[in-house]
Amino acid sequence: MRINDILRKDLMIMDLQATTKEAVIDEMIQKLAHQDVISDADTFKSGIMNREAQTSTGLGNGIAMPHSKNKAVKNPAVLFAKSNKGVDYQALDDQPVELFFMIAAPEGGNDLHLQVLASLSRKLVDDELVDRLKQVQSAKEVQAIFEEEEEPEEVQVREEAAGTSGDKKFVVAVTACPTGIAHTYMAEDSLKKKAAQMGVDIRVETNGTDGAKNVLTKDEIRRADGVIVAADKKVDMNRFDGKPVLQRPVADGIKKAEELINLAASGSASIFKADGHAADSTEDSEPKSLWQSVYKDLMNGVSHMLPFVVGGGILLALSFLFEAQLGEESVLFTSLNTIGGSAFQFLIPILAGYIAYSIADRPGLLPGMAGGFLAVQSDAGFLGGLVAGFVAGYVMNLIKKLLKNMPKSLEGLKAILLYPFLGLLAVGLLMYFLVGPFFAVINNGMISFLENLGTGNAVILGAVLGGMMAVDMGGPVNKAAYAFSIGIFGDTGDGSLMAAVMVGGMIPPLAIAFSTFLFRNKFTKLEQQSGISNLAMGISFITEGAIPFAATDPLRVIGSSVLGSAIGGGLTQLWNVAIPAPHGGLFVVGIGTNPWFFVAALLIGSLITAVIMGLWKPVVDQQASGLEAADLS
Repeated sequence: MRINDILRKDLMIMDLQATTKEAVIDEMIQKLAHQDVISDADTFKSGIMNREAQTSTGLGNGIAMPHSKNKAVKNPAVLFAKSNKGVDYQALDDQPVELFFMIAAPEGGNDLHLQVLASLSRKLVDDELVDRLKQVQSAKEVQAIFEEEEEPEEVQVREEAAGTSGDKKFVVAVTACPTGIAHTYMAEDSLKKKAAQMGVDIRVETNGTDGAKNVLTKDEIRRADGVIVAADKKVDMNRFDGKPVLQRPVADGIKKAEELINLAASGSASIFKADGHAADSTEDSEPKSLWQSVYKDLMNGVSHMLPFVVGGGILLALSFLFEAQLGEESVLFTSLNTIGGSAFQFLIPILAGYIAYSIADRPGLLPGMAGGFLAVQSDAGFLGGLVAGFVAGYVMNLIKKLLKNMPKSLEGLKAILLYPFLGLLAVGLLMYFLVGPFFAVINNGMISFLENLGTGNAVILGAVLGGMMAVDMGGPVNKAAYAFSIGIFGDTGDGSLMAAVMVGGMIPPLAIAFSTFLFRNKFTKLEQQSGISNLAMGISFITEGAIPFAATDPLRVIGSSVLGSAIGGGLTQLWNVAIPAPHGGLFVVGIGTNPWFFVAALLIGSLITAVIMGLWKPVVDQQASGLEAADLS
């Protein structure tokens, strides 16, 4: 497979009409859909927009490479588009973008097409090639340029001899981006080219979507004057213990290669310690705010907890269904209830353990999980476990600092003996005598308060939780409401608040689907086609289906969604609806209390949002949007 096998002439737009970032993405996706490259435009766009939210794929020098490895992709393909006027794409250099390469990679695709995509990404670092592309007038010319530049596959070999010249500086690097398709390889090529110009030997390991390639050896790391980690996702860092390590975003590997190589080659980067913290911190990493750090740590705990929530919760829900049909003596009820309940026993320890792991790396896992377990034992509940995770993480960081200057001969004792013993002892005592009893009072008081809520207060709480689910559609506010309801459900077995958050999370995508049917002239052709996908995601309780619409028109979409979700969440409490499952949407409604009222609350909230959104949005000029399939063929 060569570049021109996936950079097809029928997937080229030589005169892009769109003038905004969102419209550019829509126009290119419509072309992919029209040529049957993708099966679901909305699903593919969601992947594209999620990638853009992490880091702009506008790479500078007039190039953008939006990309997604996505289940909606039927066959690997690259769409080329050229804008004669340039588009403000929020590129890394803040300059207009003229050339677009939209990469569509299928989930589970073979290594061969990924190698071709990597090769394409590397070539776009060549300024001369980019200048030639900016002058092309036809699809045939584009393919001719890449035909000339095509390298035989055997050229892609590992540079085994790198760093053997005694009078040269030697640097090793790792590049990685969240999707591992474009930025990873562009950073690799940029670092290699700049190093060659500077007379510095370099070896670059890539952590792409097909796994790590050209993996650095122990000898190469040992001989290196410095290490560059240009990555936007987690990579194996412990192997760099004791080396000067420069940690930067992958985009810096593309645009600031000379700066990174200079710092790494001079050995002026921070000395990395294998416990995950760098000593003598310098300017080599971006400072994070307290909120960013806390949110990252919390989300690490929540993300590891969710599989236990979903798997255990749905099994519990099924067990209740069999109980209603077959009785509590049924083997199906007792077995599924026991299995699902066992998963629920792990929720708080897993949450606390992985919060601590995020803060203090591996040494934080034991005291974090033990602290979470002690929170359960002391009736401190979900809040106590949450605090236990942060306490364990920060206590372990303190212990590591106190043991920092131990003799080298005793270094081996720290990880295997001192960290587990001292961490468990300190966190255990804090949980047993202070944190556990304190939060047990709060937890029991909160449960008592919820059990004695009057109808009016319950409706207000349901409305607040429902509205929170629509504020950021899968972000921190959404996760906070969901985690709170999970905590109450786990402590009391009461699924009333789960009903509120489930309705609140289902309304945004359902309302968008309804609105695209009721107000077709207010949505682009692509958005209209996405209505069915949002209908499926809405009934399945996948709020993220609404994200592409919210990104395009945040005020109207989010504003109307919050209102409808708040109404729906409040109605579930007014009508005493309860769902004994943390996920599943309409598929688990039948096992709940007052299921028809759940459906009524869902429909009322969705229709209110759909109508407000449709009336609020302006009429779309379909021709100006550049989304007509006829214009793209």
